[in-house]
This record gives sequence, structure tokens and C-alpha cells, in this order.
Amino acid sequence: MEYILNLDESIFLLINRNWQNTFFDWLLPYWRNKYFWIPAYLLFAFLLYTKVGKKSIWILLFLGLTVAASDFTSSFLIKETVERIRPCNDPAFMKNVFLRAPCGSGYSFTSSHAANHFAIAMFLILVLGPPLKKWRFVLLFWAISIGFAQIYVGVHYPLDVLFGFILGGLIGNLIAYFYHRFSFSVN
Repeated sequence: MEYILNLDESIFLLINRNWQNTFFDWLLPYWRNKYFWIPAYLLFAFLLYTKVGKKSIWILLFLGLTVAASDFTSSFLIKETVERIRPCNDPAFMKNVFLRAPCGSGYSFTSSHAANHFAIAMFLILVLGPPLKKWRFVLLFWAISIGFAQIYVGVHYPLDVLFGFILGGLIGNLIAYFYHRFSFSVN
């Protein structure tokens, strides 16, 4: 386990310090900010409504359930159980961290940003299916890049993000399954 944690710290330092560049320094603090994406979320909801009509309300409700389940599981069940200190709050490690965003006072494992965004991507891919085919890689890139940004700005270790992706993928799949079961009974 010590080897894995040392490797996790080494990869963190590689991303946080060695890959430092002015473009990422400017972009990634915004990129990982949930408020930065509000215009895109509103545009998505509008476009979804224009394409599928009233069914979009069910998709958006289940999407909200996906985010709520992911965030609750990551933030309250896992973080409060594991209690891993963020790299930017760890007294023994924080001197190595180049912090580019507010650190936060909560725990680190799992990354809720990574879990929530990957859950959104998986849910949308599984629910919207073929019409979204061209956009699948864009959604996956979006979710993964937000997880990467969490490491780059100094608030999460790579394992926090990796397990956030796994958690988000599982929850996105589970809620998409329930959406399909529910939508068949509603039609």
C-alpha cells in the first residue's frame, strides 16, 4: 500500500509541478469550476428540449438524480469514511504542492468533481445512445479533463480522481439502467 501511495504522490507531482505551463495555469482553474459550465448546461437543456420535447424533462430529472447520487456517495459516504487529506492540506506534503485553486476543507478521496462529471457523461452516453454517437468522445474527454484539472490545480491526488471516475461510471450506468426501466413503464 505504501508503494501505491508513493506512486500516487509521484504522479501528482509530475502533473502538478512538472507539466506546469501558462495555458493550463490560466484555463484549468476555470475548467474545473462548476459555475464555468452553467452556460453549457443551460444550452444542453435547451437543445435537448428542442430535440426530444417533453421527454427531456425525464432525462434531466434522472440526470439530476445521477449527480445527486454521485455527489452524495463521494462526498458523504466515501470521503467521510476514508478521510484522506487533500494534498494541499497535508502538512507533510503541502510544501510540494503548487496550488492554483482554493484547496477546500473537505477530504480528498474520492474526487467528487471526477465522480460527478464522469457520472454525467456515462448517463448521457447510455441514455441518448445513437443520436449522441458523435459526441461520446467529447463527453468522455470533458469528464476526464475535469478530473485531470483537479490534480493539476493541486486539490486531488490521481487515485482520488481515478476512483472518482470509477464511482461516477458505476452510478451513471446504474441510473441509466433505472431510466430505461422507468421510461418503458411511462410510455
